[in-house]
Amino acid sequence: MSFTYDDVGATRETGFCPPGFHPLLVRTRIGEGEEVFRRAAEAVLTWEMHRAMGVGVDAGADRAAPGVDVTVTLAGVIKAPCRVVWTVEERRRAGWAYGTLTGHPECGEESFLVDRTGDGTVWLTVNAFSRASKWYARAGGPATRGLQQAYARRCGAVLRRLCDAPE
Repeated sequence: MSFTYDDVGATRETGFCPPGFHPLLVRTRIGEGEEVFRRAAEAVLTWEMHRAMGVGVDAGADRAAPGVDVTVTLAGVIKAPCRVVWTVEERRRAGWAYGTLTGHPECGEESFLVDRTGDGTVWLTVNAFSRASKWYARAGGPATRGLQQAYARRCGAVLRRLCDAPE
């Protein structure tokens, strides 16, 4: 399967959005400290955060890595094939992005990045650009984008819970 958009890897640049796509940028405070960062990074890199949200994840590897194919299943019905386009594992940043493949209801890219700022605060940033690909995603219009926003906010809430970090 091939990617359904041209700007593969573009979510490395926070806030980038190609013409004709809708941007998404949601940043959630997860907690503080090195242990929270390590726990959050591991949960993101191993699909644990997604699975804890109740999302089906069928991945070609136990850990995100460039080239790994991932099919996300939503509501037990909607299958969304993707491929990991980049990963990062650094002392203060860890995460990955996947891009949509043929058959995905949307077209675009989404990244999940955990970072620890200078004051020790740990954040999850969900950064994406997308547009509808399937008829039902187009029919949803603004409601589809609202669901994407809610999904990104839920990622942060679930990750905070996984890290046992208070709000």
